[in-house]
Amino acid sequence: MSDYVIRHAGIDDAPVIARHRVAMFHDMGQVPTEAMAAELLELSLPALGAALRDGSYVGWLAVAPTGEIVAGAGVHIKPQLPRPAPDHATIAAGPVPLVLNVYTEPAWRRRGVARALMTTLMQWAKEEGCDRVVLHASPDGHALYKALWFVPTNEMRWTPR
Repeated sequence: MSDYVIRHAGIDDAPVIARHRVAMFHDMGQVPTEAMAAELLELSLPALGAALRDGSYVGWLAVAPTGEIVAGAGVHIKPQLPRPAPDHATIAAGPVPLVLNVYTEPAWRRRGVARALMTTLMQWAKEEGCDRVVLHASPDGHALYKALWFVPTNEMRWTPR
């Protein structure tokens, strides 16, 4: 028996999801100052609230018996053009969930919480008929995603200078 339960995130959870988002980017070294963290939090809060409201963000939270939210994960559901499905025999036309905001509070790490959240997310994607789920893994997340059968793809990124 686990010492947490997983539940769907609601609109009222936007503040904790935004806080987790800032902490996640901070842990990856991408938010080097408190000013940047404050700006990211300020901009993320209304964006997450709107996305939770319109259904373009679906999230799950791990909640301890005390009510403390100890981890979370979510997907941004992005419309996509029709494409060959992974079976290379059919065409997929539905949206593609992009995994975001996978974060576990430090005291709860290495206890299987992120794995349980990702398993819940993956089951949801299967039930929704998604042909794939994509994510951009942090170095700390690679082992988990590899263990869950995520495979590296050919994605490349260009950043305008």
